[in-house]
Amino acid sequence: MHTWLPALLAVGAAALIAAGTVLRQRASCEGGAITLVWCLGAGIALGGFGLQAAALGLGSILLVQPLVVLAVLFALPLEAWLDHRHPSRYEWAWGGVLVACVGIFLLIADPREVDRRPDHALIVATIAAIIALLIVLVVIAERSSDHNRALFYGLVAGTLFGIGALLIKTVVYVALHDPLNLYARPEVYLFVVVAIGGVVAQQRSFVAGELQTSFPAMTVMEPAVSMALGVTLLGEAVIVGWWQTTVMVIVLVVMVRAVITLATLSAVRGVDTPASTAPRDSELIA
Repeated sequence: MHTWLPALLAVGAAALIAAGTVLRQRASCEGGAITLVWCLGAGIALGGFGLQAAALGLGSILLVQPLVVLAVLFALPLEAWLDHRHPSRYEWAWGGVLVACVGIFLLIADPREVDRRPDHALIVATIAAIIALLIVLVVIAERSSDHNRALFYGLVAGTLFGIGALLIKTVVYVALHDPLNLYARPEVYLFVVVAIGGVVAQQRSFVAGELQTSFPAMTVMEPAVSMALGVTLLGEAVIVGWWQTTVMVIVLVVMVRAVITLATLSAVRGVDTPASTAPRDSELIA
């Protein structure tokens, strides 16, 4: 399978997820009620998740998930249009850094799809253990301040979406190799639970009122968790030397920084939508 098709689907997914998230963010900031705008955003995001699922079915997690991170970049022009403003040089600079980091990572890593049979028992046991830890985190979140509640729910949502990426891979594998027994695989039902839980946790983080805390957390956790699980449970890997490994580590660190910065800016604008309240370049740099 050529990598261009899953890459193209992943970029399309990033664009739709960005649009859907921006709309749901802004609708949630207006009191947390499910409005027509929120439903529109949810529908657009669902289309993005569909493209992401198709990309994951065709390509490696290590290829797809870094490209889906570009959602925070696609949100820039949409938010600027909604705010009747132009993106700042600061925003475009970090956007350029993010694109460069993703490009360098994919160029050096050159991730390819693996044809390894997943260990279903190990996958289910690992995910069950992670979900148990997330339940504890939810209990702590409900007893915390708004700031910590937003952070914890952001971490929970990002982790669940990351798990969802892994489950999509395993479900597609079963669908292709043993379709008659697909209904009997626990991964199918786990995916439904994880997907619903991720959406609920995301919405809880939105209504906590600390989007500048929750959105960066979930944006970073999703690719981090999915890529880690892809390597440990599906055997995905990249064959590189020591200097390429060093470059990749540096690139990943800078990429995380760029994602956090852009997601924080997006969240702040989600709270203060008028253009006049948008932070100035000098304020952001300070």
